[in-house]
Amino acid sequence: MMQFYKKRDFGTFITDSFTFFKLYGKNYFKNFLLLNGLLLILMLVVIVFGYKEFLGAIFGSNMAGQSYYFEQFLSDNMGMLIVCGILLFVLSSALMIVNFLFPVFYMKRIAEGKTNIKADDILSDFKSNGKKVAAAYFGLTFLVLPIAFVIFGISYILIFIIIGLVIMLFVVPNLFNIILFFCFDYFNGKRGFFESLSYAIRSQFSYKNVRENSPYWKYWGATIIMMVLFYIVSLFFSSIPMILFIMKLSTTAPDAQFEQNPFAGNFGTLFFVMYGISSVISTLLMNVLYINSGLMYYDSRTDLHQKMELAEIDTIGINE
Repeated sequence: MMQFYKKRDFGTFITDSFTFFKLYGKNYFKNFLLLNGLLLILMLVVIVFGYKEFLGAIFGSNMAGQSYYFEQFLSDNMGMLIVCGILLFVLSSALMIVNFLFPVFYMKRIAEGKTNIKADDILSDFKSNGKKVAAAYFGLTFLVLPIAFVIFGISYILIFIIIGLVIMLFVVPNLFNIILFFCFDYFNGKRGFFESLSYAIRSQFSYKNVRENSPYWKYWGATIIMMVLFYIVSLFFSSIPMILFIMKLSTTAPDAQFEQNPFAGNFGTLFFVMYGISSVISTLLMNVLYINSGLMYYDSRTDLHQKMELAEIDTIGINE
C-alpha cells in the first residue's frame, strides 16, 4: 500500500506518481472511463456533427466567386452554432470538474486504506458531497478559471517580449497546482471554498510550520517535468489527425468540391473521430499531472503526517 501523508522531495514526486499508476493504474482508469465515458462520447458527438460543417465553411470560404460564403454560412446556421457552443461549454466544464475531482476522491479512499475501489464508490462520493461539488463547479467555472485565463492571457501576450517566456514557465505550473490543491483541500477537510482557495495559494510557498524550508521549488520543478512529458506524448497523438489531413490534401486529385469543404463525407468523420480519440488519450494522460499535484498536497499537510503514520501502524496491527 502506498503512503500519501509524508514529506517528499523533488524526485520522489515524479517516481511516486508513476508508482501510483503501477499499483492502482488498472483500477483507476477503469473507474475513470466508467464515470467519464458518457461525457467524452457526448463531447465527441457534438464536435463531429456540430462543427464539421463549420470548419468546412472556414476552409471553403470565398471560393467559387462567393465573396461572402463564410458570412452567409454563419447567418444561416447561427442558431445551430450557438446551441452547439452552449452544449460544448456545459459538457467541457462538467468534464473538467469530474476530471479534477475523480483523483481527489480516489486518492482519499486509498489514503484511508481502501484497496478495491469501484466506480459506485466514487459516484457515492460525488453524491454525498453534492453541495460542495456544485460550489466547486460554479466557483471554478465562473470565478477561479476566468481569473486564471486572464493571468495566462496577459503572460501569453508578454511572450512577444522575451520576459513573457520566463513568466509563462512560472504562471502555468503555479495556476495548475493552485486549482488542484484547492480541489484536494476542499474535499479533504472542513474548510470553506475561499478558505481552501487561500490555503491552495499559501501552500505553494510555505509549509504550515514556517521554520521549514519553502516547498515552492520542488513543487514547481516536479510539475514542469511532468508537464513537459505530458506535452511530448500528447503532441504525438494530437498530430495524427493533422497528418491525415495533410496526406489527404497531397494525395487527392484537384477537386473543387473537396477543396471547398475538405471535411465533408467520410474523411471529415474520420478526421474528427481521430481528433476525438486523441483528445480522450490526452484526457487520460492528464491524470498523471493530477496525481502528481495530489502527492504535493499530501506533502503540504504536515499537520497530518504523524497522525496518519500512527493510524497506519494501528491498522497494520489489526490486520495481523
